[in-house]
Amino acid sequence: MIEVLIRGAVCTVCGCCCDDLNVEVTDGRVERVENACSLALSKFKHYSSERILKPLMRVGNGFKETSYKEAIQESARLLVNSNYPVLWGWCLTSCEAVELGLELAELVGGVIDNNSSVCHGPGLIGVQDIGISGCSLGEVKNRADLILYWGSNPVNAHPRHMARYTALAKGRFVASRRERKLIVVDVRRTETAKLADEFYQIEPNSDYELLTALRCAVNGEEIELSTVSGLPVERVEELADALISCRFGVLFYGLGLTMTYGKSRNLDAALSLVRDLNRKTKFLIMPMRGHFNVTGSNEVFTWVTGYPFGVDLSKGYPEYNPGITTISDVLRRGECDAALIVASDPIAHLPSTLAETLKKIPLITIDPHRTPTTEASQIVIPSAIIGLESTGTVYRMDGVPLECKRILDPPPGVKTDVEIMSDLLSRVKELLT
Repeated sequence: MIEVLIRGAVCTVCGCCCDDLNVEVTDGRVERVENACSLALSKFKHYSSERILKPLMRVGNGFKETSYKEAIQESARLLVNSNYPVLWGWCLTSCEAVELGLELAELVGGVIDNNSSVCHGPGLIGVQDIGISGCSLGEVKNRADLILYWGSNPVNAHPRHMARYTALAKGRFVASRRERKLIVVDVRRTETAKLADEFYQIEPNSDYELLTALRCAVNGEEIELSTVSGLPVERVEELADALISCRFGVLFYGLGLTMTYGKSRNLDAALSLVRDLNRKTKFLIMPMRGHFNVTGSNEVFTWVTGYPFGVDLSKGYPEYNPGITTISDVLRRGECDAALIVASDPIAHLPSTLAETLKKIPLITIDPHRTPTTEASQIVIPSAIIGLESTGTVYRMDGVPLECKRILDPPPGVKTDVEIMSDLLSRVKELLT
């Protein structure tokens, strides 16, 4: 029996990217994981379920196993012969793989987009409009005495967020739960709201109105209404007083703010509110990112092209225009004629009309597991799981880069995303010369 203990492994589930996991491996299997939340534990225990072990190529209504070399050659041929391919995913893989994907998109003249365009994209647009007052999660842990979750439910979506960094964390200057105030704004009483000191239940799709009213109250202007977003004005003023009265406050926002009516305008209002609060006290704002490397994907996209998502490279230069150049826009117009999907499952998660459009074109999917998207694909290339079977750089939700460790060997013949993208890129270059 061979036992190995890997200390300080990075969790690759949510945007918290907890880097304090201790993983005990016995005879090539994960035996025990310390410091893991329920989501991480499930991933470590069930990583081999629904696993794809060989490259697959569609034949009629089924698949046949093929060689890795043939899968790469056929994938390269499909992309090179495509007039307008879309390259999608990139948030559940490493930054190194994302960089190779951007080079490939430029070579084949396609649109490359990541999951941000259907989740926190409006937040990124808001940041481009207003700017952002940000910080690291470590600073929140050590200094924040007021935590505001708006449209997010970390108890279920980011299970260790509150314990490691916010309400339940033991910080250097704020050492206990009693020294922190927890406020939740949401349309329903979530599990996080049940733990809050103050909960403000608002009407659905009324975030912009409440944020605007809060800005009025913070700036000493009169609110000429009796209720805002379903709340009496007195409660809005009470919330504004709480925000002003803290020494160090942080607003964490989720999809309940970015994907409701208003979208990027909601974020314009939230970012402006934080800017106004900084005239009275210290206040910061941070998105609750879902996929473990969606922040890293945005970072690499921006380094290479200047834009965080939805980049059209078909004209030989990067063009960014959300509403025209994201995967939803391209599929809605029916313009793309092939797709490369990396570490994502758009067939399961995009609106059904867009998923049906995707099913009609040749799909190449790189993924460790069987998904509805692999089942609809022309070619499927299995990959190693980052943070478990391969190393790589990922970015935590606050923009801190972390290096994932390799804990297990991948199944025989299964390569990492970086190896697959490198081979695909080399073959495309050969076909184009």
